[in-house]
Amino acid sequence: MKNVDKQPGTHVFTCLLVYLLTVSLYTYLMKLTIETAEFLLLIAALVAMVARRIRIPYTVILVVTGIALSFFPFTPEMELSKELIFTALLPPLIFEATLFIRWRELIHNLPVILVFATVGVILSALFTSAGMVYLAGWTWQSAALFGILIAATDPVSVIATFKDAGVHGRLRLLVEAESLFNDATAAVGFGVVLAFVSGENVSLSTTLLNGTWSIFGGLFIGAVCAGIVLWLTSTTDDHLVELALSTVLAYGSFLIAEDLHASGVLSTLTAGILIGNFGLPTAYSDKGRAFIMDFWEFIAFIANSIIFFLIGVREAYQDFLNAISVVIVAVIVVTLGRALAIYPLSALFSRSKLKMEKNHQHILFWGGLRGALALALALGLPEELQYREQIVTAAFGVVAFSIFVQGLTMTPLLRKLKVLPSHSIPQDDGEE
Repeated sequence: MKNVDKQPGTHVFTCLLVYLLTVSLYTYLMKLTIETAEFLLLIAALVAMVARRIRIPYTVILVVTGIALSFFPFTPEMELSKELIFTALLPPLIFEATLFIRWRELIHNLPVILVFATVGVILSALFTSAGMVYLAGWTWQSAALFGILIAATDPVSVIATFKDAGVHGRLRLLVEAESLFNDATAAVGFGVVLAFVSGENVSLSTTLLNGTWSIFGGLFIGAVCAGIVLWLTSTTDDHLVELALSTVLAYGSFLIAEDLHASGVLSTLTAGILIGNFGLPTAYSDKGRAFIMDFWEFIAFIANSIIFFLIGVREAYQDFLNAISVVIVAVIVVTLGRALAIYPLSALFSRSKLKMEKNHQHILFWGGLRGALALALALGLPEELQYREQIVTAAFGVVAFSIFVQGLTMTPLLRKLKVLPSHSIPQDDGEE
């Protein structure tokens, strides 16, 4: 354990930051009452217990629970929205996931991750857009918006599913890191397409400048925030202060980047990686290190629970019956677009040290889940946009397919392809 003197000035500064963060979050979560929070915690606990007993992914049962409870009058009034996802729920999920990404492994696999997260997203978006135009009869404007917002795999869904399945090693790193990095490509592309559709004049130079700032600005802001927090942490051995600083970092890096029009995901991702690799091993006290790991695992559990429960509530109100043909087309073209993004690009590394086995490629393809991120972008479309409702309905349809079809078949596929660790496969006696 490090042995440093506690500095009152640092504690006061930390408390001020935590207070400001709390006030900021409260303005976004005014509908989250104590009663609602308690109700959601109870649902999360009960669903987790049921999921463990019947061996069905926790996220699937949460969505089903949300759908079922949406027909009762006591369902929480809190609604799934872009503000809720981006401001309150996404930062802790990203931060918790990146705390355990090892720097050397990430750097070694970075070429593969970046190719999938950039070229892969663009190929998938183009294929999906063309499919919606020629098979569903959409206009190019609505198809392009849908194609780019649905192209990126969702870090929330991917991380939750792979945790449930017990996947570790390089495969988990590739799938999770890609889902975290490709948000930047999708977000920049979505902003550009939305500007064109809305009738704004967007020049090539402005697009490149904004895209560059979104990516590198996010990385820079995350690194600066992590550096400041690491310095503050080094001045105290109070585990509560260390925990408070990590909370400020997770949310603060995201919110600052978004306010400065940079990528909040990349900012929090950078901050989490730096804390996990250079903070936890040396800068934190032994008690603080244990507290932080348990705390962020719990926060991620709560955030996941809220997201998937609210997805279920919202899914119940979607008019899939009248849009069934569009949803089927959307699911098909999105799935084929994912295949186009994985198999040809994997071949680029077939003669290098970064070569991926075929069974890993199949998991990368089928593990390209869509979830809260795509819904956040869809729900964030301007109300007056002509094609908004059909885009939102198609997005919810694809997300439903990801959760119920891909989510339920992921573990059996992992077993069949022999990439699931043997210790994570449930035995007949019910023990893991």
